[in-house]
Amino acid sequence: MKDQEDEQYAVGAEEDRFLSRRQFFIKVGVRSLAVAGAGATVFAAQYLSPNVLYEPSPIVSAGRPEHFPANSVTLDPRFAVYIVHGPKGFYAMSSICTHLGCMTVWKQDPGVIACPCHGSTFRPDGEVIGGPAPRPLPWLKMWLGSDGEFMVDRSTIISPESEYIQA
Repeated sequence: MKDQEDEQYAVGAEEDRFLSRRQFFIKVGVRSLAVAGAGATVFAAQYLSPNVLYEPSPIVSAGRPEHFPANSVTLDPRFAVYIVHGPKGFYAMSSICTHLGCMTVWKQDPGVIACPCHGSTFRPDGEVIGGPAPRPLPWLKMWLGSDGEFMVDRSTIISPESEYIQA
């Protein structure tokens, strides 16, 4: 009789070590919900955190007037700006092509601003000479700062030939 009880106890203990189907699915379900909840918490925290885009100031210092010789077009690649010293005075233009946004370059020999990407060409005043560019290069607001340097506001577009700086 004792042997039979020991045998039943051993079989019962062995069954206790294994999970029933119901217990298995309960544990899988609880763990799945915990993982989904943790993922939702991470995404909620990311959604609620501020998305601040830190950009440099659109107002830049372009240099002193004496750095720009008469009848010159000078590219400042740091700020994507041309400073032009023409017969009427100084003005600033964007160096970003109006076709697809490539940076243009000044070609001294032919006296044109050229886009190396798709072949647009511009006169020193920004007007389109040829190529796929739909609009002229935009003129930018420029003034002489209190420290004697040119200040260019890259976010303010002005009409061409509306403002010249005499320095």
